Amino acid sequence: MNGWMQTVTAKVLGIALLALLMTIPLMQVNGLVSERQQLREKAIAQIAQGWGGEQVLGSPVLVVPTHEALPVASGSPAQWRAGTQSMLADSTTLDVAMAVEKRSYGIYSAPVFVATVQMHASYRADDLAKLRQAVGTPWQGGKAELRVPISDLRGLQQVTHLLVNGKPARLDSSAEHLGAWTTIVVPVDLDSLAGTTGPQVTDQPLQVDISFKLAGTQSLQLLPLARSTDVTMHAPWRDPSFIGAALPLERRLDAHGFSAHWHMLDLNRNYGQHWTDGAADMTGALQASIFGVQLYQPVDVYQRNERAGKYGLLFIAMTFVAFFLFETLKKLRVHPVQYLLVGAALATFYVVLLALSEQIGFAAAYALAASAVVLIVGGYATAVLRAARAGALLAAVLGLIYVMLYALIAAEQYALLIGALVLLTMVALMMYLTRRIDWYAHIASVSAPTTPPPVIMEQP
Repeated sequence: MNGWMQTVTAKVLGIALLALLMTIPLMQVNGLVSERQQLREKAIAQIAQGWGGEQVLGSPVLVVPTHEALPVASGSPAQWRAGTQSMLADSTTLDVAMAVEKRSYGIYSAPVFVATVQMHASYRADDLAKLRQAVGTPWQGGKAELRVPISDLRGLQQVTHLLVNGKPARLDSSAEHLGAWTTIVVPVDLDSLAGTTGPQVTDQPLQVDISFKLAGTQSLQLLPLARSTDVTMHAPWRDPSFIGAALPLERRLDAHGFSAHWHMLDLNRNYGQHWTDGAADMTGALQASIFGVQLYQPVDVYQRNERAGKYGLLFIAMTFVAFFLFETLKKLRVHPVQYLLVGAALATFYVVLLALSEQIGFAAAYALAASAVVLIVGGYATAVLRAARAGALLAAVLGLIYVMLYALIAAEQYALLIGALVLLTMVALMMYLTRRIDWYAHIASVSAPTTPPPVIMEQP
């Protein structure tokens, strides 16, 4: 048994076990990354609290109060139930210009914006006539209102322009919601806008123009609340992420930012042009139709740290293999405790990387943390292997490993491909370097029977 423990096979199994043990500190580091990411999210929530959160914006929805007659017994007084009828515009155009900057809370930052929105909504006369007919008697067009959904009203900074059929109007606050979103309202008297043709009331088209400034954090999304919705958006942000139910038909990305154009039809959504207040699950249907842009921060600090941690075990194993090859090919001896100390230095790299990257950025933090670990491990290897050349060569190999790791982290789209090729190359290199190792040499020497010395018989 003691002889088997001296074999190369036992050494390899011991190194593999040590590499697996190193997953414990790596998991602790991954937990630390998640904890710091949660702190960042709390910091972003604090920024949004004073500035405006992720915004969802919709065009005006015309809402008319109704009184529905309830069935009653014969001779009983009539009873009515109050409700509403909501109708969407025939066409809506929105022009959105976003000014973007970064706001910080402690060591954390998030992109915030102020969107200058110019909105035009048009309601056709025949749609208004159908609404009047659907509501029936009594028609309360004088108590109608236009509801503009905005998810976070804290971000509404200024209303610069508001016209209804060319006449100035006012915005009021409201406790009403459209789906999951709060609204601001524009009271409108449909009766005063309608004309008469003899005894008949003739509804007129309704035109609404609104210009305002809306602040928010990280994303701006839109609700397609019209038969035809056209949205043009531009911002000085070079990494937009277009999200939601529709991608832009046209988009342009350059060094100055992005511009995008969406065109949505009522056929592209799963709800109609009008509904009553008792309509089933309008919130879910509306939520499924939103689209817009997120101010994406490509591979931010925590994403990069998390990605580096995913390759941690692989690169610890590669470093152990390099030590093992030096030990075997140069006929040196390295104790398991020394392997464990090297593994601890490699695991510490991820803690140092996380701490530094929050302060000085990921690239500089990676260069400093990797350089420190390469110098520590290289110097330690020189002392353990008792050969300066071997220590320098091992430090160079470790430096190459960290260069490959950085390439994996930086390559967002091709990380898996590069990682697979690196792994394949390393396995092939290990097979090549160990092709002449006699894995049975020590076993043979241990298990070979020893020949007893000859017994010399003395003559009496």
